[in-house]
Amino acid sequence: MAQLNPGDKAPRFRGIDQYGNPVSLEDFKGKNLILYFYPKDDTPGCTAEACNFRDNYAPLTRKGYEVVGVSVDSTQSHQKFREKYNLPFTLIADEDKKIVEDYGVWGEKNMFGRKYMGTNRVTFVIDGEGIIKHVIRRVDSKNATQQILDLETNP
Repeated sequence: MAQLNPGDKAPRFRGIDQYGNPVSLEDFKGKNLILYFYPKDDTPGCTAEACNFRDNYAPLTRKGYEVVGVSVDSTQSHQKFREKYNLPFTLIADEDKKIVEDYGVWGEKNMFGRKYMGTNRVTFVIDGEGIIKHVIRRVDSKNATQQILDLETNP
């Protein structure tokens, strides 16, 4: 799939949350959605990012945002991760990799000279009509919320 950019229609998705409940893009119609993709539950960068969204969740919801994280981990992994760090938002288990592929975030990665396929850390801000407003490809895990707020005030 071609790379998604601001102004593009967000790909529709249907996934399963940490408790096995269905979640779809349509559930967020009329709301601003922060859809963030991350590599793996309970790893340092992913935990920092999730906790940053957790610590700023109230201000984000007051500004009309919903937060949803997506990785290819299982529902059980998501449930443990969510409970361990008291995350107040939904995590989608994309075990069949359909959502990560539709959003163009599944790709080749390189760690310590070893190449492998995985989820790239990318955040999409989607408006209430399902249009992508912002795409953050260089996510600062410890300041993910501020990156979004900065884009909203200085597009």
